[in-house]
Amino acid sequence: MKTHQYTIRGVSPRLDQVLRAKAKESKKSLNQAALEALAKGLDFEGGVVLNHDLDKYAGTWVEDPAFDEAIKEFRKIDEEMWK
Repeated sequence: MKTHQYTIRGVSPRLDQVLRAKAKESKKSLNQAALEALAKGLDFEGGVVLNHDLDKYAGTWVEDPAFDEAIKEFRKIDEEMWK
């Protein structure tokens, strides 16, 4: 797929601040964050693929000692298998 280069002028300081914060938060380049924001703003699905199917689970980990005990056996390394 051929891509094109753009230069965007007149970006307000506030928009620059928000876009840079978004890029840092998502650990993406400023360019990638700008492309995603542009595609989202235009409701353009043919561009950048954004996956949000697991968002509802982010940050929901709960420590469960019973579960940890139940899977303890799976964490053992069989030294004989690695010879």
